[in-house]
Amino acid sequence: MALKDIQNDVEKWTSQWKPQYWQPHEILARLTEEVGELAREVNHIWGPKKKKSTEETNELSQEMADVLFTICCLANSQKIDLDTAWKKMIQKYEERDKNRYEKK
Repeated sequence: MALKDIQNDVEKWTSQWKPQYWQPHEILARLTEEVGELAREVNHIWGPKKKKSTEETNELSQEMADVLFTICCLANSQKIDLDTAWKKMIQKYEERDKNRYEKK
């Protein structure tokens, strides 16, 4: 599935609500919350802070999906094509970091 497909899924789901997207600063605040939830799960799995017996178990994959959904909301609200942005970013890394790390 391409990022454009994911963005289309988000666009389809959000199109039923008014407003379809929040303001960018509101979406960013939501993204910060979602990244915090992802960080909490990572800390529970690999870090020193384990869950309390009363805490709900969340899947790491679902927390990542929540982050991706929120990023798509921000991109869609600003008419940004993430496929194009991704390709540009990969080209940047391929050129800039081609000799930076030890190759396999």
